[in-house]
Amino acid sequence: MSVTTPHHNPKPRLAASVIVLRDSAHDMEVLMLRRAERANDHHQSGAAVFPGGLLDGHDRGRQGLCRGLDDAGASARLGLCEGGLDYWVAAIRECFEEAGLLLAVDARGRWANLAAQDQSALRERRHRLHAGLVDLTSLCEDWGLTLATDKLHYFSHWVTPPGRPKRFDTRFFVAEVPEGQTAIADETETAEVMWLTPSDAITPSRALKLLPVTRETLKSLANYRSVAEVIAAARAAREVPCMMPRAGVGADGPRPVLPSEWAYAEIRRLDPDGRGDVSFEIVPGRAVRLSPRIVRVTAGNGSLMTGPGTNSYFVHDPTGTECVLIDPGPNDQAHVQALLAAAPLRIARILVTHTHKDHSPAAQVIHQATGALLCGRVADHPEWQDATFRPDHVLSHGDRVSVGPDCTLRVVRTPGHASNHLCYLLEQEQLLFTGDHLMQGSTVVINPPDGDMRVYLDSLHALLGLELEWLAPGHGFLIDRPHDVVRRTVAHRRQREAKVVDALRAAGRADLDALLPVVYQEVPLQMRGVAARSLRAHLLKLRADGRAREEAGFWALV
Repeated sequence: MSVTTPHHNPKPRLAASVIVLRDSAHDMEVLMLRRAERANDHHQSGAAVFPGGLLDGHDRGRQGLCRGLDDAGASARLGLCEGGLDYWVAAIRECFEEAGLLLAVDARGRWANLAAQDQSALRERRHRLHAGLVDLTSLCEDWGLTLATDKLHYFSHWVTPPGRPKRFDTRFFVAEVPEGQTAIADETETAEVMWLTPSDAITPSRALKLLPVTRETLKSLANYRSVAEVIAAARAAREVPCMMPRAGVGADGPRPVLPSEWAYAEIRRLDPDGRGDVSFEIVPGRAVRLSPRIVRVTAGNGSLMTGPGTNSYFVHDPTGTECVLIDPGPNDQAHVQALLAAAPLRIARILVTHTHKDHSPAAQVIHQATGALLCGRVADHPEWQDATFRPDHVLSHGDRVSVGPDCTLRVVRTPGHASNHLCYLLEQEQLLFTGDHLMQGSTVVINPPDGDMRVYLDSLHALLGLELEWLAPGHGFLIDRPHDVVRRTVAHRRQREAKVVDALRAAGRADLDALLPVVYQEVPLQMRGVAARSLRAHLLKLRADGRAREEAGFWALV
């Protein structure tokens, strides 16, 4: 993928594609078409794709040709006011033009019998249809057919990322191959037809040229065992989200970044026009400008526990003379030097979310180098804490730290992961610096006695009362849709608690070692020791709730 700096972003052109499936003796197969080689289209030239293409004027107003679906129903399914049926018609037309498969039925509901047609005339009809010299109406009238729109099921919606010279807004449908029909390349748009299992199509040994949307669709299809399963899933889906990749750059160069990737929301925020210059990798020591008020620098302490490393954030007023530093991180010389070099203004205060050893030890070093005021709280229990941190100013819930006329941080007390945990709300951006209260891609460890699961869940619920647009976590990229993240985190903790209850009910009486492999069976062995801390936190919560009791290290339900 090449990334350009566009003068403008063209409006995406409307398109439709149909994923044709069949069941084989051993697995489900998908129809792939290899595009013809074209010197003026390096992007799709030679690519393996599904049948599909642009909507055109001939696809409009074909409701009388369609069976089992009208425009109102089609539009509602796609979330449109009108014109939804055009996508179904376009998908059927493109499938016939490119693959020679006609998703149409006769008056008795039987698939179109293309074998009965003169094959030379049939090929000519496909070419004339592709050239716009005839339309589906005349074809269906000649052969006594109606389009089997009820056999196509809406599957996915993809939009080309901003920054590309050609953009498409494509709706994908799934359908079973019409009985008795054979896929044949048109030798104009398509050079070859292939029936492959989704897993085989994406295997590196195949070396197929796949567009990102095609590869992701094949990955999704690989989770199904039969055509019936795919169609059932498509029919059951209440909503089909719009998937629009974003252009990003990493150590190996540019590539599309998918909505499922951690960097996606940050790239969308920093690069709405698709310049393609925002990194999808977190690089230790690199200063990243997240807004006119925020700069992030990440420590080089990445691990299973810290993800890509601990984030430190500078916050300042765009017109100010000083800044605050949130979570200076570990006392690592390279990280400290990177922070001092990246400081956008004089560091006036150092704010600490909590005093675990990956978040606060550098505070003293930077305090000595700059004279910055230390702000935060001391934990109730010394285990796993940074003993060097002694705040000059103890912060309380609701305190406001002014960093200038247009930059204010509000203190949000969030104990649970640690007894002294604080988050900081940048009010002008409705952005919350979360420390370890919420992390990207994983749940935090709750380690008693300083960690408390019951208190942690209460602190999560409290965030739902705040107006939030973004989360800036202690580990990972910026996160959007904060309230959804909070609800998912609470739901995950509740599900884990339910597993603890089920395990206790089945065992009758068990110690922590017996419960651990049952409650955390999906956790790798090297992480079981960490999981044991959260398991104990769940058990202590159940005891505080009056639902469990402990005797001599053995637990049972009340």
